[in-house]
Amino acid sequence: MIHPHTYIHPNAKVATNVKIDPFTVIHPDVEIGEGTWVGSNVTIMEGARIGKNCRIFPGAVISAIPQDLKFEGEASIVEIGDNTTIREFVTVNRGTKALGKTVIGSNCQIQAYSHIAHDCIVGDHCIISNNTQVAGHVVIGDWCVLAGMCAIHQFVKIGDHAFISGGSLVRKDVPPYIKAARDPLSYAGVNSVGLKRRGFSIDQINHILDIYRVIYNKGLNTSQAMVYIEEEMPATDERDEIVTFIRESGRGIIKRFTKGSQDDDLAI
Repeated sequence: MIHPHTYIHPNAKVATNVKIDPFTVIHPDVEIGEGTWVGSNVTIMEGARIGKNCRIFPGAVISAIPQDLKFEGEASIVEIGDNTTIREFVTVNRGTKALGKTVIGSNCQIQAYSHIAHDCIVGDHCIISNNTQVAGHVVIGDWCVLAGMCAIHQFVKIGDHAFISGGSLVRKDVPPYIKAARDPLSYAGVNSVGLKRRGFSIDQINHILDIYRVIYNKGLNTSQAMVYIEEEMPATDERDEIVTFIRESGRGIIKRFTKGSQDDDLAI
């Protein structure tokens, strides 16, 4: 299952049923789980921890050192969960001493030419579409979809089940369960289609809609909206997740689109 024109360092740990195509290089201190396929001309560098049944397409570079001037050669890793697909020419950098690792969860699809920088955490079941660039220290929750050519600022957080439209510049945190679009990136409603596909009930979706109507439509500032939601709305997992995310936001959350912004006539 391993082509003779592939180089695997003797210290690498590769499961017996891994398939590796020609002209790929596996460095030391690498672990690759059962059932994974690695295509041609892939480079997997020190510190990679790749799960079971992954697919890594030609040209990808996994676990290269960070593009961070503060990096001093410290030991760090990249973790990739089971059943994750890494498409052509994706680059995933390992962590720095800030976190020590870069993580991509299970059942993800990282599409062609995308970059995941050092110390990022990507949850499970995420789709990061073609040519999306994710800067360092970004946290992306579970079930997120980033459409093509997004650019994510360092230290941004994106909540579970969020959808971000193609070509977006993401400079602020994106709360869970919502769609984000336009320029500047703004709240564009609840991701109701995605939530239905994932088994959320109509009552749950309506509850999430009610919460975001308070945040974005009621004329309150963020602090006032949080107080109102906690005092006036029933406690649910979704409510608590939204409130916690917003209270812990370091960069502040995206705002509602207002008339007169750059692309007022853009259709979503």
